[in-house]
Amino acid sequence: MHSTVPTNPLVPAQVVRFGMFEADLRSGELRRSGVKVKLQELPFKALKLLLSRPNEVLSREEFRKELWPDDVFVDFDRSITTAINRVRDALGDSAENPVFVETVGRRGYRWIAPLLRDATAVTVGPVLVSSAPAALLHSKKWVYVLPVLAFVFAVWIGIPSHRPGRVSAQAPGANDGFSHRPVNAEAEQFYLQGRFYWNKRTPESLNKAVDAFTQALVHDPGYSQAYVGLADCYNLLREYSVMPATEAYPRAYAAARKAVELDDQSSEAHASLAFVSFYGEWDPVAAEREFRRAIDLNPYNATAHHWYGTFLAALGRYPESLGELDRAQIIDPSSKSVLADKGGILSNSGHRTEALALLKQVEKAEPDFISAHRYLKSLYFNMGDYSGYFTEARKEATLMHDEKNLALLNAAEKGYATGGVKMMLQSLQVEQKKLCDHGELSPYFLAETYALLGDKQAALQSLRAAYEEHSDYLTNLESDTSLESLHGEPAFRDLLSRVGLPPLN
Repeated sequence: MHSTVPTNPLVPAQVVRFGMFEADLRSGELRRSGVKVKLQELPFKALKLLLSRPNEVLSREEFRKELWPDDVFVDFDRSITTAINRVRDALGDSAENPVFVETVGRRGYRWIAPLLRDATAVTVGPVLVSSAPAALLHSKKWVYVLPVLAFVFAVWIGIPSHRPGRVSAQAPGANDGFSHRPVNAEAEQFYLQGRFYWNKRTPESLNKAVDAFTQALVHDPGYSQAYVGLADCYNLLREYSVMPATEAYPRAYAAARKAVELDDQSSEAHASLAFVSFYGEWDPVAAEREFRRAIDLNPYNATAHHWYGTFLAALGRYPESLGELDRAQIIDPSSKSVLADKGGILSNSGHRTEALALLKQVEKAEPDFISAHRYLKSLYFNMGDYSGYFTEARKEATLMHDEKNLALLNAAEKGYATGGVKMMLQSLQVEQKKLCDHGELSPYFLAETYALLGDKQAALQSLRAAYEEHSDYLTNLESDTSLESLHGEPAFRDLLSRVGLPPLN
């Protein structure tokens, strides 16, 4: 679960814009590209309620109170369902692959698309300033993303992230990376804009990327690559925003499945589906099948090699993993994501000197790139360089606007100054426990600290709690050096099996 720094959630008082639509809250009119869309009063009230509280789950009882006076008695459940369906019909949305209105099983409905005011994105929806809550001991999951550097040339070379210099390397007949059908020109422009913002991987840019991909789908609902973009955004939102993985991964899975359904020949769609099949669904067999499919369709898809490599690292298959990262680096030598993830994998596989040199190189070239600081933080901790650890942890938390992570860091630093490493861990454990008790931190991180303190039973109990909440961090079990003391425990090995990870050697 991610924490958040309060942002400005204000919705425009009169006109709310989203995609090609605008809702005039005063006149009760919905317009698409300036043309009025027919929407009756009751569905418009439902739309207005959704727009007033974006990214919140609104119960059917809340809709009942908003849509009808207290003294009116109707078949509320059926009427609410009808109102929501009419909103979706007006927007061209669907319950199965929502762009605007998401059904939250047995709880209600939620508005998930970014809102605009005067053509400026409002800080609402699933993104915005996030904090990746960390145990401050172990790097968060690899950032499984690849910068998209030259969109104009992407049509030629098959993947959004290729450099122009690699055009000649495109194999004859390889997947072109885009939908195998005519694409609306405006939709394609929004798609390319979305990839530009997605590549930046900041809370603010991800907000813009989601909006751009959403607008691409409004212009062309059958555009497979726009669904790929949404899937890739949701795969990052659990890392960089307030959206917890339990919400991000189902959306990513739905979008990736839709992308494959629309274009089964898309290498990018299969790579996105592979990613979420493992980290969201805990299905490594399906993930490996989809990764291989993606690479077969386009051997020059750097993202597919990149993500496949980080997937293999989670399974402990380090030589194969580094081989895939090397392939990704050859295809896209300027990718900071590939370099940083390679550094993290080198660190976890015992090549610390090489990892340190590579990560410091990335950090020097890109001082604001979060992944380099995250991996260096973990590496310094494992090396016993606590000064370096504190420095990198603070840089990461600052770039993430992560107040809770900073609070954990302050507690760790005070503990270390008072009584060394043991006191640092004890101070950290106390603060982590408070956050876990309030549902503001994954128990996985508390398990790491317990394991480092030597309390195996408490660590295993916290891991069981993380399993019950389907924490995405559990895919790190095999590679997490903080948990090495638990490797001999039957309960730990059982947990590996439940998550779909292979037995330890």
